[in-house]
Order: sequence, then C-alpha cells, then structure tokens
Amino acid sequence: MATELEFPFAALTVPARRHIRVFQVQQFLDRFAMGLTVAVVALALTDRGMDLLQISVLFGVYSLTTLAMELPFGGLADNIGRKPVFLAAVVASLISLVLFLSTSDFYVLALSFAFIGFGRALRSGTLDAWFVETFKAAAPNVDVQPALAKAQWANAMGLAMGAVLGGLLPDLFGPTAARLGFSVYDVPYAASLAVMLGVFAYTLYFIVEKPRPLTPHALKRGFAAVPLVVKDAGLLALRHPALSVLLAALAFFLMATNPVEVLWPVHAKPMLQKGYANTTIGVLTATYFFSIAFGAWLSPHISRIFSRRHAITLAAAFACTAGVQVALALQGSVIGFVAVFILYSVVLGVSETPASSILHRCVEDRQRSTMLSLRSLIQQLGAALGLILAGAIAEVYSIPTAWMVGAVFLVIALILIGILAKRLAAETE
Repeated sequence: MATELEFPFAALTVPARRHIRVFQVQQFLDRFAMGLTVAVVALALTDRGMDLLQISVLFGVYSLTTLAMELPFGGLADNIGRKPVFLAAVVASLISLVLFLSTSDFYVLALSFAFIGFGRALRSGTLDAWFVETFKAAAPNVDVQPALAKAQWANAMGLAMGAVLGGLLPDLFGPTAARLGFSVYDVPYAASLAVMLGVFAYTLYFIVEKPRPLTPHALKRGFAAVPLVVKDAGLLALRHPALSVLLAALAFFLMATNPVEVLWPVHAKPMLQKGYANTTIGVLTATYFFSIAFGAWLSPHISRIFSRRHAITLAAAFACTAGVQVALALQGSVIGFVAVFILYSVVLGVSETPASSILHRCVEDRQRSTMLSLRSLIQQLGAALGLILAGAIAEVYSIPTAWMVGAVFLVIALILIGILAKRLAAETE
C-alpha cells in the first residue's frame, strides 16, 4: 500500500483547493436542506399522531428502502456517471417532501419515507466518489483524510445551521401556519423544499464531471452492467480482510448510535420549557451537528497522535462513544444531558473520516461508488435493526434503557476494529 503524505491546505494546487471548496458548498447546501427537517421530524410525526413504535417503523421503512436500492444505484453511478444519479436523488427528496406535507396518514408517510430512502440510495457513492477521484487526480499521493474532513465539516455545518432554522421556524411562523390549517411543523418542511430546489441548480451548474452517454441505450447498458459491478464489489469486500471487518464494525456502530440520533428529541422535549421547546430542540440539533463538525476538524489532529494509524484512531473513537452513550442514558437533568450530548456528538464526528480513509485506500476508482453504496447498505441495515429494537425496548421500558442496550453493540464494534488494526498492521509490515 503506497504511503500518502499529509498536506497543508495552502500547499495544494489551485485546482485541488477549488475542488474542495466547490464540494464543501455543495455539501453544505444539501445538508442544510436536510437539516431544516431533521430537528423536527420526530416531533412532526408525533404531531401527526404517530407513537414511538410507528416512528421507529417509518425510519425502518427508510432504512429498508435504502438497503434494497443501495448497490444497484451505486453500480449505476459507476457506469453512467455520479452527477446524473445525484440529481435523480434530489428529485426523489423533493417528492418525499411533497408527500410528507400532504398527509397525516401512516401509509402515505411510509411512502414519503420510502422516497427518502430512495434518495439516500441514489446519493450514496455518487459525489463522494467523484470528490475523492478528482482530488486524487489533482493531488496525487496526498492523504485524502484531511480533504474528507473538510467536506465532512461543511456537511455537518449545513446540518447544524439548517437545524437551528428548522427548530426556530415552527415557533416563529407556527401560529400563522395553524391559522391557515397547516401543522406548525409544515413550515420547516416547506423551507426544505425550496432549498432542495437550489441544491438541484447548484449541482447542475457547478459540479463538473466528464459527461457519459445518457441515451436510452447507454442507460440500458448501465443497468445491465450493474450486477457484474455489484458482484465484483461484494467479492472484494468478502476477500479483503480489512474491508470485511470494517463494514461489520460500522453496522454494529449504527445499531447503537442511530437510535440516539432519532429518539433524543422525544426524550429531551419533556425536560424543556414548553413555550420554547421547538426552538431549543432546533438549537440542540444544531449543537449536535456543530459538534460533529468540530469532531471532523479534530479527526486529522487526533490521527496524528496515533501516528496516522486510522484504525487505532477509530478504535479510540468507538471506545469513547460506548462510554459516553451509557453516560448520556443516565442523565436526568437538562444541563447534564446537554453537556454529555455535546461530547457524544464530538466523538461521532471524530469517527467518520478514519473509517472513510481506510475504505478509500482499499478500493479502486472503478468500484468506488459501488463500495461506498455497499458501506451505506450495511450501515443502513444496522441502523434499521437497531432502531426497530430500540423502539420496541423504549415502548416497554424507556428510551435511556434502549440506549444502554445499544452500547453493547458499540463494544462489539470496538472488538472488530481491534482485529482490523492488527490486520492493517500486518499488511504494512
């Protein structure tokens, strides 16, 4: 495995720096649109009459839809191009928002969440793969982790700022929406719809990819080639010791952490002052993403402490996540909950780029989109199983109990990353 060098941003070539900035803006806008709804989605579903189990099932629909479509569309992106597949993802997101705004019926909401999963499946492995490949061409033999950390920072900042506004809008314009016959939570969803249209326009004009033929014949050929690409990626994951262990660890990681991300607003809202609860949830959601952004910024610096051994960095992050998740479940006051929640979010941010760096070093360009989709598929499987289990436990016992059970999965993930670290060390000897 070739040695990759660290870089200061200013030392990169002009095309490499511009490439990072263009992608940062694109990621910020896309996640800003998502952030407008992520702060209030659980509350909006509760407002529409859904209980905790129904909320968990709806998120399960999202995850399972993603599972069914991840690999085919990752393979399609490797064949017909990343940009057109991402634009299709934005269209799916727009449809999901329209459906959500139109109903309080559980089954139509399930269709909306299916379209969210459809959009997620289309997104994964598209522009991320484009970013890495173009960066490697502009800055060969340079460690991609700092570049990924910059993109992850923009991603988290978009979610954070969207969450602030998404939590504020129901309190500011909710009474007006209610007088017009809408839910107070329809306001951030309508704002997300408008921003998502802007994401489509930005991606169309500023993301530059060498065009590939999009004729009906080319699309047919692209779909026909998907099974072979998927098969090759699956075999690579199975045969590559590092990849197989990494993907298994990430599945267990999402089984533990996804229930925290989805259910914490429902758990925290009763602790808050009623008149400003929505705004406070938005601010806390923003703090969550700001903290993830800070963790992403910290990640390369922490990696240096461990001599840029990304698996060791990831193991340390997983160990911290397990301990902090248990501590979070034990908090009974607002101040204690917020303090531990911020620490939890920072650790999540630290964990993202070491995992991505390991994956990208093990994969060739021709399979990069498909492998990213395979990673997302396995993570979504873990997230779906973890959330359904947590929802059932929360209904019978409590949300904190569900989180503490989830910490067991983090311990399993930590053991797997320990095995991964040994395998990577053996490969470099």
